[in-house]
Amino acid sequence: MPTRHRDVLAASAANQLTITKHPHGCLMIFPRPEWEKFRERIAALPMAAQWWKRIFLGNAMDVELDGTGRVLVSPELRAAAGIERDVMLLGMGSNFELWDKATYEAKEAEAMRVEMPDAFQDFSF
Repeated sequence: MPTRHRDVLAASAANQLTITKHPHGCLMIFPRPEWEKFRERIAALPMAAQWWKRIFLGNAMDVELDGTGRVLVSPELRAAAGIERDVMLLGMGSNFELWDKATYEAKEAEAMRVEMPDAFQDFSF
């Protein structure tokens, strides 16, 4: 975990994190209080979403930042995200995304080749 996030995670989550699968092929890393909010929202979904509940909740793994800001990501979760060596960690507001670097770069390049979604139509940079 980059140094700039460690103090915040120590204060807001006592270094407690939860990692689970993301449908886009990466892993989501939540500070524990944010995970609890997300978990409650997912658990409240109807039975029609049962498989997605299994994917998010059934694959969740609680971890703790060690003294040097590292976490151990299980082999199962690393395999699910195709993580072999180099990774990209993206801050996404209330959580992080952990990507295999090559996968992220390929998906980002693909996204940059197409037009921005309509949601950005009235957005100014």
